[in-house]
Amino acid sequence: MSYWVLLCVSLLCCSVGFHMYIWFFSVGYGLAIAGIGTALAIVFHKALTLPELLTCLLLILYGLRLGGYLLIREYKSAAYRTVLSPEMERSKKMPLVAKISIWITCGILYTLMTCPLYFRLLNGKAADPMLWIGLLIMACGVVLELVADLQKSAAKKKNSHRFVDTGVYRFVRCPNYLGELLLWLGMFLTGTTALKGALQWILAILGLVLITWVMFSGARRLEIRQDKNYGSNPEYQKYVKTVPILLPFVPLYSVKKYGFLVA
Repeated sequence: MSYWVLLCVSLLCCSVGFHMYIWFFSVGYGLAIAGIGTALAIVFHKALTLPELLTCLLLILYGLRLGGYLLIREYKSAAYRTVLSPEMERSKKMPLVAKISIWITCGILYTLMTCPLYFRLLNGKAADPMLWIGLLIMACGVVLELVADLQKSAAKKKNSHRFVDTGVYRFVRCPNYLGELLLWLGMFLTGTTALKGALQWILAILGLVLITWVMFSGARRLEIRQDKNYGSNPEYQKYVKTVPILLPFVPLYSVKKYGFLVA
């Protein structure tokens, strides 16, 4: 299977972003990951070992859940539609060239993030303990995201005007982004014993570095938005000073001052 086929699949799936440019990073992201997982499972189906098959299925389920969850939230949540309204207007005014640039960039990024599994399958590496370890870490990341979504939804139903500080949010303020980091760290680990040559290593490391930067950028945007919404609340001020923003047990409480995280 050629890398270009994988890139075409990624680009096709995230092309939904032409409807609204932020879909390149949200709905299109989920669809692209599911599409890549599906393409890998189909093309390499004769040689797939059990953990490789499970990894492909995890990508598919994760991508479909993420894309579906984001769509449902956008169409059912009036508050979220209000947040998206300026982005929709911005999308309408955005030049086509800019949208195409974002589309291609995202398509490439999603292939880089999944390339450790692609290279493992391409190189025909037999299943080993590192593949299982990576798969387990990926599964933990997906479960953490699911739990965080459910707990946030339940908390907002009780009080839609209060920040969420219960459940997994007691340990980290952005558990969804932490789940993403675990997912892609696990993906990277699945390929570490299968990568061949400097180019494969560079691409795999680049994918992990870029998605880590994206997650910290997302945490920065969320922090700024929450400061605007809840900054006058004394309980919120105590919360942000005692609960790490992204990495549990690491005393990093704010990233808004780091301008290099602007995405």
